[in-house]
Formats: sequence, C-alpha cells, structure tokens
Amino acid sequence: MKLKRSTIDQSIDIAKQVIKHFKWQVPYFALWNHNDWENAGEEFNEVRDCMLGWDVTDFGSGDFYNIGRVLLTLRNGRKGTTYQKEYAEKLLIDPEGQRAPAHFHLTKREDLICRDGGNILVQLSKADNEGMRSKEPFSVQVDGKSVKIHANEIVRLKPGMSICIPPRTIHQFWGEEGTGYMIDGVGYTISNEISSVCDDWNDNIFVDTAGVRFPEIDEDVPRRYYLCNEYPKAPAEVLG
Repeated sequence: MKLKRSTIDQSIDIAKQVIKHFKWQVPYFALWNHNDWENAGEEFNEVRDCMLGWDVTDFGSGDFYNIGRVLLTLRNGRKGTTYQKEYAEKLLIDPEGQRAPAHFHLTKREDLICRDGGNILVQLSKADNEGMRSKEPFSVQVDGKSVKIHANEIVRLKPGMSICIPPRTIHQFWGEEGTGYMIDGVGYTISNEISSVCDDWNDNIFVDTAGVRFPEIDEDVPRRYYLCNEYPKAPAEVLG
C-alpha cells in the first residue's frame, strides 16, 4: 500500500501546529508550499541537493501511524560535493507509539535530544558482524554519563535529556504513551537529532524488514508540499 499524499500533507500540518505550540522557529523552507519551490532559483540548490526540508515516510510499511516518521531536516552536508558541512540537524515530530523500523547506521553518529512535550523511549542493541542484534550488554552515553544497558533495553529520555547513538547501534524510538502535547487524543513530543552528515540513500541498514527510506506515494490529492527528496529543479533563466 502506497503512502497517501493526503496523509503526508495532514502530517505536515500537524507538525507545524506542534512546532508553533512549543514556540520553535524554523527556516523559510519549512513554510513554503509547492508554488514557492516551483519558482525557486538556483540560489536554493543547497536546500535541494542536501535534502533539507520536510521528510514524511512510512518506510514502505503501509502502516504510517505505527511505522512512520515526520522529520524536518534543518541542515546537512553532502559527501563528495561542494557542501562541506560535516554535521546535520533534524527536528522530529514524535507522536506516541509511532516509530521507524529498527535500524542502524554504518557511519553516522547521532545525538538524540528530547526537546519538548513528553518523554522519548529509545530501544537499543548493538549490531553483530552479520548486522543482527547482539545479546551482549554495552554502554551508552546519556547526557555525558556512561550507562551500561542490556540488549534491547529501553532508555527513557525526559525533556532536556539526550543520548548518543554510535554507528552500528540498532535503535528505535517513539513518544511515550500518555505524555506530550495532545492533539485529537494523541500526545506529541519534539526531539532533535544532531549528527554527522546524514546519507539516507546509503547509510541505513534495516534489521527486521527490507525498509524503504523514501516510499512510493499515492497522489490521492493535489500536492501542497514538496518533500526533501522531491524538489523540482530550478527553473531555467529567461534571457531578456
């Protein structure tokens, strides 16, 4: 089942409502509609090429409200290009219960920070040489403190807390039920991901499922927003 464009648009509308509630300020590209992008010149190519902006996906699950994610990429680099940033930042909207599939990154190291709303639950294990869950205990850094945990243990982050997730660490995280800013009976929390450069085409390894980072979309309604992997090219300059 394809992810519906209407679901994408509604999710971005809710995300903007959550961001406004917590008084976060976001860049212009978070507020642009499809017309803005269709008329944007080459001076905005860093946004296009580094995939800044809205990112809504169900990872090919067909079950967006359980296995899905709404993110806003604020900054990123791109290896092998003129975009030499060595870091990335994402703002994540975390409805209670919604999560990405269990996955790890080959090279990316990330700090996950619970910013506002409720709590974030983070389930972790190390990846073995075959890319599966190791049963061995290991240590993670929570707000700079070394904490020893067991495989598949859940770490609770309250607002203001953070955890460092190194490469080859299998992780899932979600908003804790009964916490967060309530919209239509669902609690929403905002978290941040601060990381090394994010390469969503090549650096994600999904553990329990094939996982499709950017799924096919059912265009059931006219597009209102462009996602970060959909931007049109800059319009050709008109010679006068």
